[in-house]
Amino acid sequence: MSQKPIILHRSTIARSRLFAIEAMQIQFSNGQLRDYERLKRGGSDGAVLIVPILDGETVLLIKEYCAGVDRYEIGLPKGKVDAGETPLQAANRELKEEVGFGAHQLHHLASLTLAPAYLEHAIDVVIAQDLYPEKLIGDEPEELEVIPWKLNQINELLATGECTEARTIAALYMSYEYLRSQATPAIKHDKS
Repeated sequence: MSQKPIILHRSTIARSRLFAIEAMQIQFSNGQLRDYERLKRGGSDGAVLIVPILDGETVLLIKEYCAGVDRYEIGLPKGKVDAGETPLQAANRELKEEVGFGAHQLHHLASLTLAPAYLEHAIDVVIAQDLYPEKLIGDEPEELEVIPWKLNQINELLATGECTEARTIAALYMSYEYLRSQATPAIKHDKS
C-alpha cells in the first residue's frame, strides 16, 4: 500500500455550473484495475471556512439556508477563494461579506476534506481574531443571521440540532483547543 495507484485514464462525464463528475480508471500496484468516479470542484482556487473569534470565548456563527438539506443551518462563514486571492485574503473578504467584520489577525489552522474517496473538495480553516466592523456586499440571496456563541458550549450548540455540518463541528473543536493552547485567559481558566 506504499505505492500510490496510477491513473490510467480520466474523463469528464458530466458538468454543472459548480461541479464536474470525472470518471477515472486506476491501476493499483498489485495490478488490479478499478473504475472510480469523483466530484471535482469547479473553477475555484479553493475554499475557506472562517472561525471568527469576537473575544477570547465567543465565536460568531451564521444561520443560512442550505439547499442540500433543505433547511436553515447554524454554522461558520465560508466561501470560495477567488482568482488572485490567498486563502487568508479570501477568509477576510468572506468574513466581511457574511458576518460584517474584518480581522486584523488571521491564522491558518488546518485543511479539511469531506468524503475524500469521492470528492476532490478541501477547505482551509482560518481563525480570525482582533475583529473590527466592516461590511462588504456578498452574493448571499438574503441577509445572514449572525449568532454569537460561547466556544466552551459547543456541545449545547450540537444539541440544538441546527448545527450538523461536520466541517463546522470539527473546526469549532479544533479552534477551541488551539485557543486553549495559546493560553487565552478566558478559555484557559474555564472549568466547564
